[in-house]
Amino acid sequence: MLNLTVAQRRDLKARAHPLNPVVIIGNAGLTPAVLDEIERSLKSHDLLKIRVMNDDREARETMLQEICEVLNAGPVQHIGKILIVYRPLAIPIAKAPKRRPGKSLTKKQIGSKGPGK
Repeated sequence: MLNLTVAQRRDLKARAHPLNPVVIIGNAGLTPAVLDEIERSLKSHDLLKIRVMNDDREARETMLQEICEVLNAGPVQHIGKILIVYRPLAIPIAKAPKRRPGKSLTKKQIGSKGPGK
């Protein structure tokens, strides 16, 4: 299970606030099919909101712990019937390479960036 600091959890809660639940756990509970769906969702999104349709708070807390242990994720928040889990993406998104400072564009590069382009 991934351990998160208080500051990390605070930032992740702020990021998760506008998200909609991606996975819904029904009355059947945490089945292998549900765990597979959560795994697939965590591969494309690092932060995931899950809705649980169970009224038992202790059962929801147990589900959150099991999800985090099985999928190597970190528990961010459990509020009502919403669980929020975080796992960093395996492949970080590459950023565009930075230009070296002080290197100016050539006349050809400037000309190709004419109006309307």
